Amino acid sequence: MRTISLIVPCYNEEESIMLFYDAVTKVFTGINHAGERYQPQYQFVNDGSSDKTLEILKQLQEQHPETVHYISFSRNFGKESALAAGLDAATGDLVAVMDVDLQDLPELLPEMIRLIEEEDYDCVGTIQKARRGQSQIRAFLSSRFYKVIDTMSQVKIEPNARDYRLMTRQMVDSITALPEYNRFSKGIFAWVGYKTKYLTYESQPRAAGTTHWSLSMLFNYAIDGIIDFSDAPLRLATWVGGFSFFLSICGLIFVVLRALIIGGSVAGWPSLVSIILMLGGLQLFCLGILGEYIGKIYLETKQRPKYIVKEKK
Repeated sequence: MRTISLIVPCYNEEESIMLFYDAVTKVFTGINHAGERYQPQYQFVNDGSSDKTLEILKQLQEQHPETVHYISFSRNFGKESALAAGLDAATGDLVAVMDVDLQDLPELLPEMIRLIEEEDYDCVGTIQKARRGQSQIRAFLSSRFYKVIDTMSQVKIEPNARDYRLMTRQMVDSITALPEYNRFSKGIFAWVGYKTKYLTYESQPRAAGTTHWSLSMLFNYAIDGIIDFSDAPLRLATWVGGFSFFLSICGLIFVVLRALIIGGSVAGWPSLVSIILMLGGLQLFCLGILGEYIGKIYLETKQRPKYIVKEKK
């Protein structure tokens, strides 16, 4: 019998855990009734929840000690750290990453297993169509983000790809070997390569609870993804600085020629102040881009752990 580890990050998901467990268990029952033999290994990661998430995970683990395991952080470290902890702890022959809110359809698992076992894929990912109830602003920003990062990044990141995927042991070992502190999983999954197939499915509402991702959090996540997998913003700062310098040279030549041909110059302190403010803004913009990269380097050089485990079982 082959084992499939299921990595399930949880942050204040007390209402969703049992719904998720029952739904996935039902899928595996159907898989095994069809003649396949796969043992699920649930690896829940409690990311510093403040509700009863950890209490429910403990109860579930006591009821199913052979198949259910959990890791609990000392505080909230974020979803990327939870994914890293789950992948580090996974021991299955195949490893799946899933959200506990059931927006990641468990019913796709049989097809994902088949594609890996029969068609020699190393990874089967998923692409979800526009989420139900998602605002037009959020949908527009999401689509723009993928176009921007696809243009800037050296690796191909599928638009609207989910973290939900099934991977071989070899691919997971390659991912866990990457030591960086700043992580953007969608980029890492693409960067390590391997033969990947994507399945598209209709959007699903949350099984329970509400999303914990605000618009500002998603924006910061997008910035992290761009910085982690592209140096294009640094090149942009270089081009902006070079173009500003070129314009200043042209302006200087114009002023000198006008003074030689026409004589004198018209007082224009408002325009001068505007130009100074514009150039100052461009400089600060470029310094901000540089500061983002320096900040990432600073965090990497600290060599702090990506997460701290308070307890696990």
